[in-house]
Amino acid sequence: MQREHLFKVLVIGDLGVGKTSIIKRYVHQIFSQHYRATIGVDFALKVLNWDNHTVIRLQMWDIAGQERYGNMTRVYYREAVGALIVFDVTRATTFDAVPKWKDDLDTKVTLNNGKPVPVVLLANKSDQSRDGLSTQIPKLETFCKENGFVGCFETSAKPDPEPDPDPDPEPDPLHTQLCSALLYDLLILSGRPPAASFNDFYLQGEEEEEEEDRKVVSEQQLHG
Repeated sequence: MQREHLFKVLVIGDLGVGKTSIIKRYVHQIFSQHYRATIGVDFALKVLNWDNHTVIRLQMWDIAGQERYGNMTRVYYREAVGALIVFDVTRATTFDAVPKWKDDLDTKVTLNNGKPVPVVLLANKSDQSRDGLSTQIPKLETFCKENGFVGCFETSAKPDPEPDPDPDPEPDPLHTQLCSALLYDLLILSGRPPAASFNDFYLQGEEEEEEEDRKVVSEQQLHG
């Protein structure tokens, strides 16, 4: 019998760090230079097979960068079981804001057992120059351990302009990064042992119904 898990995952960080681009690339495999700034919140759904018996419905909540200063984040964060905090490697101020986003998250939502939700830090736009920033950022792994992140990765939503003509059949980097930290913790929390290899993941239902993209998360996120 196949079990399904619905996980609500927040994607937060300052305005313009590329949250929407990461979600669009991860969920729909598309990239654009011209996304408009998110107003309030937007949603996307990714369906993954964890193993032969488990399906994960990963509901990504794209929270506008200015929302940390508003009163709605507590509503948006409610019942989340994981989060990605994104900063832009070309803008030091967005990295400086990471602890503030983490503190805001930790004070407004916890798991059912009272522990903080697992959070992955994404250093976005790694394809661009980091002049003036690389010397100011501490080692990401040390920073993450000191600030309670379950993982951290440099990444880019922008596809390689010169793709390998004979590509290696490895998973998409964004997919691998997310699975190797956040999903691992979510499945452990839900009582499901991890798969033997993260390469066992494969995508399902690329064209989900729009209505499903915007479903309200049920209370069965960790007990589905």
